[in-house]
Amino acid sequence: MKHIILLVFTHCYFFIILGQQLAKPTPVNYRMLVSSADLVYNKPVTRSEAGQPIGNGKMGTLIWTTPQSLRFQINRVDIFGNGSGTNNFFQRHTDYCGGAGFVDIDFQGIEPIFTEKTFNQHLSCYDGIVTTEGDDVITTTLISNEADVMAIKIMDFRNNKTPIVGKLRTLRHPEMHRGDHSAISKVKIIGEKIILTQEFREGEYYNSSAVVLSMAGSKVDAWIENDTEVKLSTNEVKQEYFIYVASASSFDPDEDIVEKALDQLRIIESKTYQETEIECKKWWHSYWERSYVDLSSADGKADFIEKYYIYYLYLMGATSRGDFPVKFNGMLWTTGGDKRQWGGMYWGANQSCLYDALLTANRMDLMDPMFNMYYNMRESFEKASSKIFKSEGIWIPETIGFDGLPDIPDDIATQMSQLFLQNSPLISSTKEFNDFLSYASSKIPHHSFWNWKADIGWKEGKWNFKDKGHGFTGHVVHIFSRGAKLAYLYWMKYEHTQDEEWLKQYAYPMIKGIAEFYRNYPNIREGSNGKYNIYHVNDNESVWGGINTAEEMSAMKGIFPVAIKASEILDLDSELRTYWKDFLKKLAPLSLSSDHQEMGMQPTTFVRSLKPVLNGPATGRPDSNTMPQWCFDFITLESQDEELMQIANNTYEAYFSQGINDSTNIGTLSMLPVAGTLLGKKEVTEFLIPNQIRMGGNGEMENRMHLREGPQTTTAQRLGRAAHALHNALCQSIPSAPGEQSTIHVFPAWPVHWNAQFKLHARGNFLVTSSFQNGEVEYVEIESRSGVLCRIHNPWKGNVILYVDGRKEQILNGSLLKFSTKAGSKYLIIKEK
Repeated sequence: MKHIILLVFTHCYFFIILGQQLAKPTPVNYRMLVSSADLVYNKPVTRSEAGQPIGNGKMGTLIWTTPQSLRFQINRVDIFGNGSGTNNFFQRHTDYCGGAGFVDIDFQGIEPIFTEKTFNQHLSCYDGIVTTEGDDVITTTLISNEADVMAIKIMDFRNNKTPIVGKLRTLRHPEMHRGDHSAISKVKIIGEKIILTQEFREGEYYNSSAVVLSMAGSKVDAWIENDTEVKLSTNEVKQEYFIYVASASSFDPDEDIVEKALDQLRIIESKTYQETEIECKKWWHSYWERSYVDLSSADGKADFIEKYYIYYLYLMGATSRGDFPVKFNGMLWTTGGDKRQWGGMYWGANQSCLYDALLTANRMDLMDPMFNMYYNMRESFEKASSKIFKSEGIWIPETIGFDGLPDIPDDIATQMSQLFLQNSPLISSTKEFNDFLSYASSKIPHHSFWNWKADIGWKEGKWNFKDKGHGFTGHVVHIFSRGAKLAYLYWMKYEHTQDEEWLKQYAYPMIKGIAEFYRNYPNIREGSNGKYNIYHVNDNESVWGGINTAEEMSAMKGIFPVAIKASEILDLDSELRTYWKDFLKKLAPLSLSSDHQEMGMQPTTFVRSLKPVLNGPATGRPDSNTMPQWCFDFITLESQDEELMQIANNTYEAYFSQGINDSTNIGTLSMLPVAGTLLGKKEVTEFLIPNQIRMGGNGEMENRMHLREGPQTTTAQRLGRAAHALHNALCQSIPSAPGEQSTIHVFPAWPVHWNAQFKLHARGNFLVTSSFQNGEVEYVEIESRSGVLCRIHNPWKGNVILYVDGRKEQILNGSLLKFSTKAGSKYLIIKEK
């Protein structure tokens, strides 16, 4: 492999057999490997959204330049202009979040500094540092992992030095009002530091932020330029400067937000810049050692995938370590203020692009912001389930604010329940209904509660709306499967960690809550066939008002088995377990093309819904952005249901009537590469993964991100999807059905003419390392972290030798290899020669 110096025997094996002992593996050259993903610019970018990204998981910025300035917008994951109960953002795309303030570092000379003539900008993914070189100026920028502080070192080699000016600028006019919503920005000076604060209020809602800029070790002058800008300048010229930018956010109106930001700054100012740089590098170097993927192929496609995969992991490490998950639309990379298309809502399908790959990448801690946010919303989910949908358990909507679901007054909730469950005809003349419409008129329309609203626009001095043409349904109102997909991720974390405390405290309450929602949902009724059917539900955004839709049937068939399994592991809810088993037994089958008379002559495939539907193609193939039948472990290479697997393959092949090749276009959010690699299709790895990364050659900026979602939505959703598919191609740990024990497969969808080596995480809490060279698996090493039974599909035909901690243990054979493990031990299997 190109990044790993291997010990050479007849082939490039990772180990050398010495009697019955094995030599230790050669260390991975992580710097060389990770550096393949670096960004290197030899000219300034023409748009700020293409700048180079740095972040510590909570605070981040892109770095771009103007001829005489280094530019930043400080963003945070915990700044939200409004809560989900707002009454002032009734027009789509008007709510905002994330931004704290603009920062400029100006070089005041006559001649431009950053021009194409001498420009070089380099993001080191391995170190988490950006170096920007201009005409006789070199800057080094990082964000500390110990405090929310950006540190900038400036080396000024100009002959005619001029003072350096640091600026803080507001993101908007200092006083903005929308109804009773206010966004107030202020600039001020405290000693030799300049300050920018924001304060958002609406009713009881409050959020504030602060940005503090200082120049360490320099004599400075500070002044307020105007009510939107404050400046700090060196009043001496030197060769070396250190600038620090701290930030903080709070939802507590009694907290001193400036003091909170100053506390962050003090942590960093108590040490040297060099110490902060060393700390930054140390964190990132440790981060990269958690796992790796090292790929190569003669045509360069595998190397191309590797570069973008590493870059995806860099972006997630830089953005997902805060109190809230990073948002799909803009992440920490907005540069034009805090307005962004799609606003402050979290959209489940889009968020899944960023997060679904992290378990196998052994970055489970990066999922904690998402897990914690949804877990902390449980009370609001329970209220909505009871008041709106007349069910038990929890309802987790597809689109949601950071602060959970707003409580709905009882009289309004009664109307919503009638309308959402379609339990009564629409009577528009009643006072109750008109009160409901009046209440809904000011609500944020991207939220699942109000997503049935369609904008008409301003008429006669007010904002007007109507329904979307199908009553009180819409793109996301009746998507329930998001809760099941999230709960299944909680279960998957348990499977990866074997942590029963996690299962008991976090995963099981979510899993149980979703199962109980479905079991008690009024629109699940027993049909004439004696099976439970679900009515008036979506299939993602594609079908509204369907019956037994792919999303909801797949969700139920996935969540009930793991609810049963989890309750058995924890020895809880034995009575509920009986109900769940009965529900699962009586649940209708997945909807198929054979259920539609007009499709009877074609090979049987999955379809989106039974008829009738309110909107959308019931007979369409599963939504390629969600592929629900592939999300819950009942379509895997371990599946014992041959008929189901044949239907899955028929369905998959139906997407590609012209076959799969270099010209096959694949959508940015598409899960077709994920589903294809789960089925073991090597051509998917070879063509669809790189094609998804390329986006058809349309829209990628210099920083490998794009603006697919609209203005100021710099994001990497396609890279997360591609990473998920890549993991499936390299290493799957999969059960035969939901809740069953998993089996490891190495290189199940790997092109025979590509080479690869990896270290990835598997269910059972195993760290798996393996190599594929010249068309053959060379070895598999498994580090056991919990001491559970290991099951692995034999990568070869015939016998294999098992080594335990370097000593030959036994000969294994058969298609399924099983052996007991001890926590902390390493198990090597190689083909018997």
